[in-house]
Amino acid sequence: MENENPDLVLPVAVETPLKDMIVNYIGERLSPENGDVTVAMTVEVFAAEFPEFLLAVAEENFIRGYQQAITDVEATS
Repeated sequence: MENENPDLVLPVAVETPLKDMIVNYIGERLSPENGDVTVAMTVEVFAAEFPEFLLAVAEENFIRGYQQAITDVEATS
């Protein structure tokens, strides 16, 4: 699909203690066959277990995108 984000299928690199804890939790919860925890898996688990966090991120992203669109339209008028 051309609108899919290719980063969703990438394994999460464990670079901080928080990421280590999250990746371990998701790995234990979902038990991926190859052992890799992907960004998509992380979103799936956060959506199920911490939806208010993802909602806040999505809302902020929407508002910033909407504001940028208005700025772009005003700049081209």
